[in-house]
Amino acid sequence: MNIALWIVQGLLAFIFILAGSMKAFQYERAEAALPWVKDTSKGLVTFIGVSELLGGLALIIAYAMGILPILTPIAAVALAIVMLFAALFHVKRKEYQGAGVNVILLALALFVAIGRF
Repeated sequence: MNIALWIVQGLLAFIFILAGSMKAFQYERAEAALPWVKDTSKGLVTFIGVSELLGGLALIIAYAMGILPILTPIAAVALAIVMLFAALFHVKRKEYQGAGVNVILLALALFVAIGRF
């Protein structure tokens, strides 16, 4: 089980660090790649990006370093909440493919949270 958790943590960290970095530091690229960014304020997009970036880092660093390893499942729960709201946002906009990706990431984040608690 520990190996499966590490694989999922690594995958989620990779996804959230990349996506978060783009939203936080490359707004123009995010605007071109993600349709919803055009209808959302730059501040909110940056906030979401920083949240995803920090959550992705916390998924790996806290547990791997043994420094407050409780932060790993807390980060997983926080990212699951972000994905829940993202899925609802995409459903409201009738962007069902985006919502599907969010639901999958939500499920993986919950798997890590439950496994690490």
